[in-house]
Amino acid sequence: MSSDTNLRSFIGEHKTLLIIVLVGLFLIELEIFALAVMKSGRKARLQILDAAGNVIHETDGQNLSQFDKYYFEKTFGPLENYKVRLQTRQVPFPFRAWFVAAVGIPVGAMLIFGFIVKAYIAIFHGDVKESAAGKDAGPAQDEKGAGLEMVLNKISRLNIFIIGFLVVVGVVSYWVIPNLIVYIGRTGIETIVRYKWFFLTAALVVLSVGLWIIYLRYLLAKKSIETRAEIEKFRLQLTMGRQNGAGRHLEGPKTPSGQGYLGRPDDSEANGQLPGK
Repeated sequence: MSSDTNLRSFIGEHKTLLIIVLVGLFLIELEIFALAVMKSGRKARLQILDAAGNVIHETDGQNLSQFDKYYFEKTFGPLENYKVRLQTRQVPFPFRAWFVAAVGIPVGAMLIFGFIVKAYIAIFHGDVKESAAGKDAGPAQDEKGAGLEMVLNKISRLNIFIIGFLVVVGVVSYWVIPNLIVYIGRTGIETIVRYKWFFLTAALVVLSVGLWIIYLRYLLAKKSIETRAEIEKFRLQLTMGRQNGAGRHLEGPKTPSGQGYLGRPDDSEANGQLPGK
């Protein structure tokens, strides 16, 4: 309720000023729209050519004015000795230019005016009291406000110059960035067409280097696979060898008949006695 009351009191106190500002903005927007409409539509252009077919003079419109005719005949001679050609084309409505002008010009003008007023107040009167009052009133408004009122209070405390600057930057970017992209693309195509052999050679060099890197990576991957296969082969051989050695150890050593554990002749045989006697 407090914000609505403050807004209504402000409108009631500055009603005349607000009406003047609104009327001025309406007239500015109307003029911008009229200029955009005048720049669009069907446009005619009158060209004057010499005997070789070269354009030596051109002007907007379907006819030459008296001043243009006088200037032309004074410079090139009688008009009857030249060929006149009329060209017409359909120009679409410049939406981007109209949008940028309709938003950017009023916002920019208000920002400049607000900056001048704020600078005057800061230089000659100072804004210490205003900033202190804003700091004291901020927490109270945050505590009282809820929902939509809190959002409106937070938005109202934002710096209007930052908001206006962001709006102007966004609008200018909407106008500049597409034109910049078109200009860079057109310039790049013209440059590539003019120096096509250089770019073709550079492309072949880059392609050759890329293929060479791919081939080296292929050889490296192949060698890595072969190395891993050899390592796996040796590991399997070592595993099989260990398993065979463990099996022979469990079976024990084989001794020929008539020999002892150490392969020597038995003591009985050595004494000429048969075993078991």
